[in-house]
Amino acid sequence: MPTETLQEELRVFELHKPEWLRSHSGEFVVIVGKSVVGFHPDYESAFRAGLSAAGLGNNFLLKQVCAEDPVYLIY
Repeated sequence: MPTETLQEELRVFELHKPEWLRSHSGEFVVIVGKSVVGFHPDYESAFRAGLSAAGLGNNFLLKQVCAEDPVYLIY
């Protein structure tokens, strides 16, 4: 179901976010299912790790570890 897409990964992220803010703040985490693939200093290396772990065409979560998610405005 589309509404379930990445729900498991988002649950893992929210569960571990407080500890990750202390140890990996600002880094990008890659999560596939319930497995944390790793933390990366930049989006590009995290994206490559996600593709390598999940495979092309499969879902994975790539999210920066931040206290508050940034808001982007597009005009």
